[in-house]
Amino acid sequence: MGILNATPDSFSDGRMEPVEARVARGLALVEAGADVVDVGGESTRPGAPAVSAEEETARVVPVIEGLVKGGATRISIDTTKAAVARRALEAGACLVNDISAFRFDADMPRVVAEAGAAVALMHTRARPEVMQEGPLEYEGGVVTAVKAALSDAMAVGRDAGIDPAAMLIDPGIGFGKTVEDNFELLRHLDALSALGAPVLVGTSRKSFIGAITKKGVEDREMGTAATVALSIAGGAAMVRVHDVAAMIDVARVADAWCRLAPGLVSLR
Repeated sequence: MGILNATPDSFSDGRMEPVEARVARGLALVEAGADVVDVGGESTRPGAPAVSAEEETARVVPVIEGLVKGGATRISIDTTKAAVARRALEAGACLVNDISAFRFDADMPRVVAEAGAAVALMHTRARPEVMQEGPLEYEGGVVTAVKAALSDAMAVGRDAGIDPAAMLIDPGIGFGKTVEDNFELLRHLDALSALGAPVLVGTSRKSFIGAITKKGVEDREMGTAATVALSIAGGAAMVRVHDVAAMIDVARVADAWCRLAPGLVSLR
């Protein structure tokens, strides 16, 4: 999943630019090997202010229409708002990437179900503007808490009529978690896989990588590569990244290791 921010203020690659430039960046992600282009019109970095549904729609719909016209066939809309998701799906998106796992807009499950779309359900403890405030503690441990919350979200989706086979789950790395929490989740992706849905992991350029490497956002490609490999080895079915071309190689090698390692061990 390649990240395409149609925002002026996202933590890594937010910028002011015309629609045509954003479409070109998205098509370049497809050319580089992205299976899905994830278009977002509202920054979800810690402390980011909320954006109105009207403004968010105006940012993403022309980009999605341009991507469709350019030949992109798998487009995701990164939003928590049902109104934005509806317009994006009408424009050609096929997957809703909801970082709130249905918690921020009660109409979202119905919109997804009526469109027959897929949905990625991510865990977060609160809205982006406040998610890193206060003590970041999870009763029973972060893995148990995240698993329970995602299980509940999947049940909401099923009750709304969403095909269980069309749901992905995401532990929400960096969303209301400590550095230690993020690594704990990466170590125990198998616990989330046990819920029966493919696991999506997004670690690209995030601050917990910077906390380890002591490098700024623009220099976290190698740290991201390590987390991508670890995620795939842990059972992730999809990874969400900025640097698609580089991470394609990481993903292919990590996937080959997962598939071939038992055989290689037996040959020694």
